[in-house]
Amino acid sequence: MNEPEDHDDKRVDLLVFTLDEQRYALHFSAVERVVCAVEVTPLPQAPPIVLGVVNAQGRIIPVVNVRRRFGLPEREIDLGDTLILVRTSKRSVALAADAVGGLLERSEQQVVASATILAGVAYLDGVAKLEDGLILIHNLDTFLALEEERALDTALTTAPRERPA
Repeated sequence: MNEPEDHDDKRVDLLVFTLDEQRYALHFSAVERVVCAVEVTPLPQAPPIVLGVVNAQGRIIPVVNVRRRFGLPEREIDLGDTLILVRTSKRSVALAADAVGGLLERSEQQVVASATILAGVAYLDGVAKLEDGLILIHNLDTFLALEEERALDTALTTAPRERPA
């Protein structure tokens, strides 16, 4: 006899990426696309968490220094790296990652809310349990602090615009 299926078991789709061999994840619904790393143009007056900006199909997108946010050793973006273009509730941003590991689907029961494990980490949404370890799931809407959002808005509006040749 087959066990009845639980149709109330909601699925969580995550995009897994790595930094220094550590796996992290974002909710897939926030991901616009993944592209190869390109040169990042510095943005004067941007908050320290912002590496600069890139041109993604005519849109100027800020690049967030994920390593700095997570307290990892800093390094220059390599052309073998990846940029993950994501949407927050306020703007699109690019996250620099060493690599993207693909899509991971988990049930809600396989994801533990961050408040039950690491209360007080604003940008952490939860932890996904895997057979070979854990993956920290990040909340993009709290990734930039309010002061950083304001500083980024100011930097983007005061940056000199490229003029057509």
